[in-house]
Amino acid sequence: MTTEDSSPVPDYLQKLRLDGRNYVVLGAGLGMGRQTCHALSQAGAAHVLCVDIDEHRAREVAAEIPGGLSWHGDVTKRSEVVRLAADASQQLGRINGFVDIIGMAQWKSILEIDDEIWDWEFDICLRHAYLCSQELGKLMVASGGGTMVFISSISGLSAAPMHAAYGAAKAALMAWVQSLAVELGPHQIRANAIAPGTILTPRLDAIFTDEQRTANNEVVPIGRVGQPPDIASAALYLTSDLSAFVNGRTLVVDGGVDAKFPYNTL
Repeated sequence: MTTEDSSPVPDYLQKLRLDGRNYVVLGAGLGMGRQTCHALSQAGAAHVLCVDIDEHRAREVAAEIPGGLSWHGDVTKRSEVVRLAADASQQLGRINGFVDIIGMAQWKSILEIDDEIWDWEFDICLRHAYLCSQELGKLMVASGGGTMVFISSISGLSAAPMHAAYGAAKAALMAWVQSLAVELGPHQIRANAIAPGTILTPRLDAIFTDEQRTANNEVVPIGRVGQPPDIASAALYLTSDLSAFVNGRTLVVDGGVDAKFPYNTL
């Protein structure tokens, strides 16, 4: 026996479009951030405010895309984030969402981590996310909703040898995203995270040896490490209406590493 399904079929490609919408990309100057600015723009975003601590990088990326705008400052400081929110509101009008790329790891063993490293990791991986969620979130609540996308890490899902402080901060970020989803969901704001594996950003590419590149490629089931466009694509999905019912989740983007049994088998 069959049952007729008379429900309308949506235009799925249209759900990917961001026409007329305005976004902020935090950490826009290089790698994943730059690619995300391009992804949002190519999907039709009217304006993308490219935020970076380096003024030259912010301006450079903004100049690459239609409707690109730039802003520079240190978003680990409340006063700077208040300034960002005010400037974004003035330049963009309604803010439909933001993508937060900011984060960096310092490599130290647990017994070598000092208070300065610990505080720095939580500032650059978590504090700025908390500040931007509040200040930009207030604008999004007032204007009727939007999307928040954060870049976490698989280091926050599993042990992170030699950068435990980074892993702890990223794990806290994923918990923060769940709280955002629950509290801001009634305001039509969706909050999600992406947990990348190894991504060959310009910074990482500059320090990798050929041997390290080969070794990392061999670890990944699909045979290569990630590239910045892989993360930008995930950010576009979580920003667009294709993910309209996805909220409070962390999307792992690691080429299958996390799904793999750690030991080679015969």
